Amino acid sequence: MKLGSPKAMSAYPKTILPIAASVGGLALFVIFASLLLVNQPIGTKVSGYFYSVDQASKIGLSSNNETSIIENWLNDTDKERTTVVSSINKTVTDKPVEIDTDKPVDLDTDKPVDLVKNKTIGLDTSNAVDLDTNKTVEIDTNKTVDIGTGKIADSSPKKIADSGCDIYHGKWVLDPAGPLYSNNSCPVLTQMQNCQGNGRPDKDYENYRWQPTKCDLPRFDPKKFLELMRGKTLAYVGDSVARNQMESMLCILWQAEAPINRGNKRMQRYYFRSTSTTIIRIWSSWLVHKTTEEFDFAPEGVDKLHLDAPDETFMGDVPTFDVLVLSSGHWFAKRSVYILNNEIVGGQLWWPDNSRKKKIDSTEAFEISVATIMSALVNKADYKGLTVVRSYSPDHYEGGAWNTGGSCTGKIKPAVDGELVESEFTNIMHGKQVSGFNRGIKNKTNKSRVAFMDITKPFSYRHDGHPGPYRNLDPNKITKRSADGRPPPQDCLHWCMPGPVDTWNEFLMETIRRDFEAHDS
Repeated sequence: MKLGSPKAMSAYPKTILPIAASVGGLALFVIFASLLLVNQPIGTKVSGYFYSVDQASKIGLSSNNETSIIENWLNDTDKERTTVVSSINKTVTDKPVEIDTDKPVDLDTDKPVDLVKNKTIGLDTSNAVDLDTNKTVEIDTNKTVDIGTGKIADSSPKKIADSGCDIYHGKWVLDPAGPLYSNNSCPVLTQMQNCQGNGRPDKDYENYRWQPTKCDLPRFDPKKFLELMRGKTLAYVGDSVARNQMESMLCILWQAEAPINRGNKRMQRYYFRSTSTTIIRIWSSWLVHKTTEEFDFAPEGVDKLHLDAPDETFMGDVPTFDVLVLSSGHWFAKRSVYILNNEIVGGQLWWPDNSRKKKIDSTEAFEISVATIMSALVNKADYKGLTVVRSYSPDHYEGGAWNTGGSCTGKIKPAVDGELVESEFTNIMHGKQVSGFNRGIKNKTNKSRVAFMDITKPFSYRHDGHPGPYRNLDPNKITKRSADGRPPPQDCLHWCMPGPVDTWNEFLMETIRRDFEAHDS
């Protein structure tokens, strides 16, 4: 066999050269385009154009569609963001801090928080949890925040929260790092809680965080939370305040990953694909069985609460929950009939015959309801999860009730002891809740665990954290008192987002972490 002549072989390079040049050019284009997309993601621009906060209800939050929302979209701003990284053992510099709350805080998730391994908080079934309601949480107001310079006056080193630290004993301090998200970076934010979007002019209420006296409560890290809850389900069950807390959790987690909506009319459900974590919310006004049919001398149409029977609308789902957060109490101020042992024993805003004596009032009905739901949960054979009872959320209708001139208008900073307006009703409801909790868990038989997340006293100081008159987008809404001193229509029960309610989920994350570590050990 003869080899080809040199002349014949020289034809190949001439053919290959243009091909090689084309391939090289294409490779350079791909590299350049990739670098451009990394620095300016198309998703950010597209989602910012199509998906404004006001359009959240139109982009897949409906019940039966499984929809993924593009993450990390923000409104354009001409301000430069200054990210302040605060260390536990370092003081904050005395330079003024510019906090741009229109953009989410950059959370450094690569630096693990050194959490001290703690003791179990699992329930000893032979003893009820001893929660002494006569002991109140002492808020230390002797150490103040220098708002003018952004310094935190108390800068002494503290331990990261552990099982030996009471995280509910502390004070509110100004946090230069700002909130965990902005009202523009969360598409599931209910408009009534979107205080900035509704025109509230002040923003300091977003920038306070809770500082326990003897340790630090870790700042919420969404990536670490999703990892903590890998393969697990967190359920919020209860009233509109449960919705408030659940939306806060979603807003925080959305900064790390956009979930898939798998909800329906009965149950809101969001799935985080990276860790197979599910966040659920189920509505239950009173947490006990409710009927509207005629019963004895109570006519049809009036809500009847069977105080000795749990709400069946969610009890069937309970075995699938790894963590269950309960929220109730405020609906006991609404019109209803109380039934116990198949007998009408009381009513709220309804009692047709004054010759009949009521056996219980609304606060006692609340206590019984808490005992009923807790007993049902700790004795449900196939439930092995953690039940967290979030304590009664204080409202701040000062000077009256929600419908009798009560107001939180003009409150822009947390209260201090000298100006704190104590609510006798809130204190009674908190005490009844603690008592019902203790009664309910006395005869526990299953392998579930329980925790009482006691936010009532710390949040009694946050009269600044409610929407007040900034409840909607109406440009003509009244936001100030009238000439005769009457306050405008307002909401002093629910919480602005972002705002103090985000701290509930920091408490919750720490509670879950402690429980999981104790349970795993």
